[in-house]
Amino acid sequence: MFSYISLEERVPQAHPLRKLRAVVDALLATMNREFEAVYARRGRPSVPPEMLLKALLLQILFSIRSER
Repeated sequence: MFSYISLEERVPQAHPLRKLRAVVDALLATMNREFEAVYARRGRPSVPPEMLLKALLLQILFSIRSER
């Protein structure tokens, strides 16, 4: 009924976004301390800022006008 689709298998190894992801991950790793400093200790869990920044970058690169 349900099938699991692995994006790692479906995206070609030579795809430019794979290289971009490596660069962005390395850059965001250097910012971990700053991200941890702004997390609230109480309340609902937050969406990781790294994920939001990656989504925003994809939105810019592919000229996606809406966040919906």
